[in-house]
Amino acid sequence: MWNRIEECLKDESGIGVVEIILILVVLIGLVIIFKTQLTELVQTIFNKITSESGKI
Repeated sequence: MWNRIEECLKDESGIGVVEIILILVVLIGLVIIFKTQLTELVQTIFNKITSESGKI
C-alpha cells in the first residue's frame, strides 16, 4: 500500500491540469479586479470601430 502512495506522489501526469487550473484562476481574478477598466476599454474600441466604419 505504501508503494502505491509513493507512486501517486511521484506521478507528475496531473501537473499540467493543475497548472492550467491555476492560470485560469489567476485570469479570472484579474478580470474581476479590472472589470470596470476592461469594460471601458472594450466600449471605447467598439465605439471607434463603429464611428470609423461609416467612413468606408
